[in-house]
Amino acid sequence: MNTPKITRPKFPPGYADKPKSEVSWNYVVQRLTESKNYWFCSTRPNGRPHVVPRWAVYLDEKIYYDGSPETRHARNIAANPHVTVHLESGNEAVILEGTCHPAGKPDPELAQRLSAVYRAKYGPEGYAPKPDQWEEGGLYVFTPRQCITWTVFFENPTKFVFDEEG
Repeated sequence: MNTPKITRPKFPPGYADKPKSEVSWNYVVQRLTESKNYWFCSTRPNGRPHVVPRWAVYLDEKIYYDGSPETRHARNIAANPHVTVHLESGNEAVILEGTCHPAGKPDPELAQRLSAVYRAKYGPEGYAPKPDQWEEGGLYVFTPRQCITWTVFFENPTKFVFDEEG
């Protein structure tokens, strides 16, 4: 696992002037792994924002999700792959910026792992894709560039920056 570089987010004066601690990357990984709903924010070709909740899995330092290439979100990222992902809590925030792309047909080992993680996470909700689910496409991958997070806004706002090369 590559631990991203840790810094502080920049806020206007009066927001979080004297943070006391930092959020650990392990905490962020746990939230990304356990969360059921992820909000994906993309931009329409005309510049208007678009946001949609998605089921997804965090695996190998990326977020994988699936869906039809005909959805508004898929058409948006085809034109502009820059996306923000936010988990549901605003009090214990995890906000990622990065890029989304069609993942293509995953190799058999990745397909097995994705299927297993999806089944464990969403099987009780009625969604349990098999490893061949994505052979014809429909799998997307989000690669984070940075993450802003906090568990108590005034005490521990933390920014993680990922290696642009990796």
